[in-house]
Amino acid sequence: MAEIRFDGRVAVVTGAGGGLGREYALLLAKRGCKVVVNDVGGAVDGTGSDATPAMKVVNEIKEMGGEAVPNYDSVADWEGAQNIIKTAIDNFGRIDILINNAGILRDKSFLKMELEDYHKVMEVHLNGTFYCCKAAWPYMREQNYGRIVSASSAAGVYGNFGQANYGAAKMGIVGLMHVLKQEGAKYNIMCNVIVPIAGTRMTATVMPPNLVEILKPEYVAPIVVWACSEKCTFSGYTFTAGGGYFSRAAFVEGPGVRFDVSQPITVEMIDENIDKIVSLEGAKPIENATAHTINALSHLNLGG
Repeated sequence: MAEIRFDGRVAVVTGAGGGLGREYALLLAKRGCKVVVNDVGGAVDGTGSDATPAMKVVNEIKEMGGEAVPNYDSVADWEGAQNIIKTAIDNFGRIDILINNAGILRDKSFLKMELEDYHKVMEVHLNGTFYCCKAAWPYMREQNYGRIVSASSAAGVYGNFGQANYGAAKMGIVGLMHVLKQEGAKYNIMCNVIVPIAGTRMTATVMPPNLVEILKPEYVAPIVVWACSEKCTFSGYTFTAGGGYFSRAAFVEGPGVRFDVSQPITVEMIDENIDKIVSLEGAKPIENATAHTINALSHLNLGG
């Protein structure tokens, strides 16, 4: 089996000063990629800053013979995101890969959650992903090549108590990648999502200590790095990974029920058919919004 390499490629990894981001940066560098290691170096809640984490990872990469530079800008504002991508352009002349991994947590029950907690988490996760993609997009389009992997979470895909802000942001990222999949297709820009199950300083707040120890970030890195390679021709996929498990999650739509719209559709008709309406037996993924509409209206005679 031929080794998957990244010689001549340039990657930006946000939130790469530790945890998952560090593993992504190290594995890419080991395979020949030049890496911009971005990290503000703040606390889990997003406060403070420290150049040490990003610089430490850069030094690790250099010690093993790789090429890397640090960046300390925040993804949470447009200027910062532009500077992050500019660091790649200024130092290495291009940007091929973007891993949107930076994140913070401000967990509280919905009743107790302050608006600031909501806005801060949205700014870093959803806005930060949007800004970094937006800053990298023109370069990727121009060179007809790009690989973007953005971090979502089971808290977004499936929900988790006390994480309304985080879950909303992480599911928003899935929607963003579904759109960029459409717009990047003809430019060979693949945009995918990773739902990691890993023990990091962020998940240590919501995960039992024994699981944090077992679920090493390095177990997630291989599929993320694969999705950053030329081998990846999938786009709009949500990959899940953790503890040696790798899979794909997807929105699917059941066969549903189709009523004759020439007759009234009543609430009672819904009630009588609700089991069929909610059934996912024979469900299938939907490619895009247009395909969804076509599927939903397939029983109607729309000709002329």
